[in-house]
Amino acid sequence: MMRAGKTRLDDFDIKIVQLNLMPRREISDRVGLSAAAVARRLKRLRSTGIIRKDISILNERAVGRPQTVFVEVTAKNGKLELLDGMKRRFLNCPQVQQCYHVTGEADFLLIITTIDMDEYTSLTRQLFFKKGNVKSFRTCVMMEEVKSVGPIPL
Repeated sequence: MMRAGKTRLDDFDIKIVQLNLMPRREISDRVGLSAAAVARRLKRLRSTGIIRKDISILNERAVGRPQTVFVEVTAKNGKLELLDGMKRRFLNCPQVQQCYHVTGEADFLLIITTIDMDEYTSLTRQLFFKKGNVKSFRTCVMMEEVKSVGPIPL
């Protein structure tokens, strides 16, 4: 797969990306290209990594997972195999919605969704205490979602 940063987007590509979740026929009408041309461009945009995923974003409260927490995790040891083990653990946990390996005082920033504080407490035991290599973690509980998953400016 080609890295997304290597591909230049023309005006058609930008419009197609912005309309991506519409039916292809509607995209073609709006951008002035045939449905086949739109399909080819969407395929290229996906294969080059410009479009990473097509997803539906669920309302956490509506599906019974109203609590979102942000967790900074600091590793005890920076050895690559230990950090890779932490990455795998976070990747395989369905409550971890996003995981970033970051610079600064913490090593990871996690965004986790849970049913309640009891589930989060249980999760901390599994992710941070039982599995090891966690020096410390700091939790911030979301009070209000102001903005999330906004469109990337093009």
